[in-house]
Amino acid sequence: MTQTPPKSKGKPMKDTVETITAAGTEYAQKHYDRLIGASKEQVEKASATAFKTYEDFSKFSKENLDATVAASTIFAKGFETIGKEWMTFTQDAMEASAQAAKALLAARTLREAVDVQTDWAKTSFDKIVAESTKLSEISVKVANEAAEPISARVNAAIEKLLKPVAA
Repeated sequence: MTQTPPKSKGKPMKDTVETITAAGTEYAQKHYDRLIGASKEQVEKASATAFKTYEDFSKFSKENLDATVAASTIFAKGFETIGKEWMTFTQDAMEASAQAAKALLAARTLREAVDVQTDWAKTSFDKIVAESTKLSEISVKVANEAAEPISARVNAAIEKLLKPVAA
């Protein structure tokens, strides 16, 4: 046997169900809108932060590349200068050796030949010492100048890394 539910007076029960359903729907919609709004806001903040971080990283990377190019340019120009100095020294040394050889062949006595050889050796040694000192000074200068852009970028990186810690 099947029982039928008692008949209600009809409209009041339907109104109550509709009221509860409407209130529930309104409540759900309000919380849904709030949740979506909060999520949207969080996504926008995260996106803005991500884009700012990407822009900062890109700028930082470009500055690092610029510093590397500047250092490489200084280094290349320095080696060009060192190469020119070395070639000039080598050419002068060859000419001095040729003149010493002529003077040695023109010597009439053994004493004259020894004097020519001694003068040439002393002069050559003095020139080698002077040229070595000159090339060393140029090398140190080039190394310091080439290191400046890289050193500036390292300092900038350290400052950037320590900035959040200090804040």
